Amino acid sequence: MAHVVQDEEALADVTKRLRRAEGQIGGILRMLDEGRSCEDVVMQLAAVSKAIDKAAFSLITAGLRECITEGKNNADDVAQQLQRLFMTMV
Repeated sequence: MAHVVQDEEALADVTKRLRRAEGQIGGILRMLDEGRSCEDVVMQLAAVSKAIDKAAFSLITAGLRECITEGKNNADDVAQQLQRLFMTMV
């Protein structure tokens, strides 16, 4: 069964990161509307991609921390789940 992160501080951090990325995407759309250079747009796309990756890794880290401290989960199951999560980020 999939783990749901309960750490409110971690969830707030992930939410903040995603809201910032949402703002960056809005800025990228404006850049396209304004006819900005491909180089400028791609640079911002790379930045928002990195921000989303950091949000995902932050969420995975919080889940890992909870799985370890709870100790209720089978170590092999946790390892497989984490491997799947990390592989989706590649």
